[in-house]
Amino acid sequence: MAHTFPIRVYYEDTDMAGIVYYANYLRYIERARSDWVRGLGIDQNAMRRDDGVVFAVRRVEADYHHPAKFDDELEVRTTVTTVTGARLVMDQRVLRGEELVFSAQVTIVCINDTGHPARLPANIRLMLH
Repeated sequence: MAHTFPIRVYYEDTDMAGIVYYANYLRYIERARSDWVRGLGIDQNAMRRDDGVVFAVRRVEADYHHPAKFDDELEVRTTVTTVTGARLVMDQRVLRGEELVFSAQVTIVCINDTGHPARLPANIRLMLH
């Protein structure tokens, strides 16, 4: 199950060298994950209200392959690689055409309202298998 999300690099995304500031890639992949979750029909507000849990990033392992620049058209491709009772692992790639610009493996967990780990809601686990 792959998801694609378009990104346009704006001037505000770049650093003094005119390339995308490294931390903005984390914003790009977060937007793509949010869009992916919404597209699956998962209402995160309802999940918090009804199940008492929210998604949280547990770990990110990232690689920067090529710089993106102002006005580039990028695409974030998200693929779920692992689903367990307590976590999701996703592969996220930012591409300019077919050129890999940035890649990350992101581990997502659920936490309850006290910040402690919680199981992924069963309906979400089923959706992702």
